[in-house]
Amino acid sequence: MKPHSQTRSRRLIRTAAFLTSVFLTLSAAAQSADARLEGFFKSYLDRYFRAQPAAATQLGDHRFDDQLENLSKASRDGWLAETRATLRALPREVDYAKLSRDGQIDFEIFRHDLETTLWLAENTKPFEDDPRVYGGYINDSIYALFSQSTLPKETNIRNALSRMARIPAVIRTARATLRHPPKPILETAIRQNRGAIAFYDKELFGLVGDTPQLTALKAAAAPIAEQLREYQKFLEVELMSRATGDWRLGRARFAKKLELVLDAGVTANQVLADAEEEFTRVNRELYVVSRQLWSRYFPKTALPPDDVDGRHTTVAKVIAAVSEEHGAPSELVTDARATVDRIKTFIRERDILRLPEPDRCQVIEMPEFKRGNSLAYMESAPPLEPAAVSIYAVSPPPADWSPERVRSFLEEYNRHLLQVLTIHEAYPGHYVQLEYANRTKSMIRRVFQSGPFVEGWAVYTEQMMLDEGYGAGDLRLRLMQLKFYLRAVANAILDHRMHCTQIGDDEVLTFLTQGAFQSEGEARLKIIRAKQSSTQLSTYFVGRMAHYRLRQQIERAFGDRFNLGSYHEAVISHGSIPTKYLPELVRARLQSPR
Repeated sequence: MKPHSQTRSRRLIRTAAFLTSVFLTLSAAAQSADARLEGFFKSYLDRYFRAQPAAATQLGDHRFDDQLENLSKASRDGWLAETRATLRALPREVDYAKLSRDGQIDFEIFRHDLETTLWLAENTKPFEDDPRVYGGYINDSIYALFSQSTLPKETNIRNALSRMARIPAVIRTARATLRHPPKPILETAIRQNRGAIAFYDKELFGLVGDTPQLTALKAAAAPIAEQLREYQKFLEVELMSRATGDWRLGRARFAKKLELVLDAGVTANQVLADAEEEFTRVNRELYVVSRQLWSRYFPKTALPPDDVDGRHTTVAKVIAAVSEEHGAPSELVTDARATVDRIKTFIRERDILRLPEPDRCQVIEMPEFKRGNSLAYMESAPPLEPAAVSIYAVSPPPADWSPERVRSFLEEYNRHLLQVLTIHEAYPGHYVQLEYANRTKSMIRRVFQSGPFVEGWAVYTEQMMLDEGYGAGDLRLRLMQLKFYLRAVANAILDHRMHCTQIGDDEVLTFLTQGAFQSEGEARLKIIRAKQSSTQLSTYFVGRMAHYRLRQQIERAFGDRFNLGSYHEAVISHGSIPTKYLPELVRARLQSPR
């Protein structure tokens, strides 16, 4: 080797060594900063759980299962004081600039949650205006001990007995604190409290099963059920007489809440504009599919004219015909279980993604006290107790519904739509995504979950599964998928219009039944839901658009190198993060082997 070549080689070696040293130094500094953030967050979480034991249970920390929140105003003011103090201390205790990029994202997620918590506390008054809040402590705090906890049954029963002794204080606080709730919210609370009475009268004992502690459990539950009956009278009479609160947020508060709660980098006006455009597009697709199904259901009737009214008639009649293909109320849970098996087989065969192993998802009949607004929900394993089971709960029609209302309910959730719903709630939707999220190393990401990410992923999978061949091209399934997606689009429009304008129930009912082809029963439930929640109904559409657009961008960028299974795992492997972080994280993940 020539002398100048040797000199050059030595320089390159020294440069490489220097750069390696710098990298290792920076990496060590980032690891130290990341560890400091994690320690700071764990300390905060410990204080939070001590003050709010039911929240700890829901997240999978069982150190405080024998306790229950003190819901007095002084106590709640203390929660907010702690939040403010934590927000002030965060930038002092953790140097953002020294964090790794993942650490910076965690820092931002934590800070944003603290800021959002304070804004919601200052701009909404759930403990004064929403009696459903108290139901969560009365019902869910006990139910959670038995539905998903991995602790021994005897321990859970002891904790339940201790916690149940504190429920009368919750009821007293509710009666003393509730002022002028909006009537639609109170009506739901009344219905849910009836379920709570049934829970303490009977359902709790079926949930627990045989145990030597059953006598003590019944003795503790009986006075709670009696107090809940008295509380029911309070809700139905005294509180109903002053249920004059306005459920509307108003344009300014709605826009700010959507910006904070969704944290998706979009404004309320952008969401509305996108939803209205998508609403038109999906209606066009519904017509294309309905036109192809027309002769199957109306073989001796000519296709209506291809104009606005004719297209609407075509879609409405075909949807009604397909919707009649449903099972009996008693078959809903059985049908859901069979659907799960078919979907899982398809996912494996087509390598949609790798399913979680072991599979901890159970399909159950929804408890009575949780029924009221939807057919199904997914209760994922708590993020701090990932070995717990996840529950896909399916709700038969409530026992007090009329035959006509039951028929409408079953038509809305017919056999074809039930498959789409199972994709959404379980495979590869909520259950799979949240199981992946529970594996992330970041405790911040496990605890704080983005609604648009979670709901958007579930909606995205509905179309994706059919696009990949699930259902073997059955147009009835595609029709129901489009109808179900149109509901998500309509949710965003409804969310905005109901909270930002003075639109009336009749106009909304027409929009949902005529424009979105929903049954009257489903539409009325959606109106109630829109009145007692704000911005949540927008998460489905906002999240779906974020997931869908990212898929198009990545697939176009990778071309022939694009692999669907790798892509999906890259999307859901970072936790349920705000969708605005997805592009950079997914691209980085796809550079590594699957």
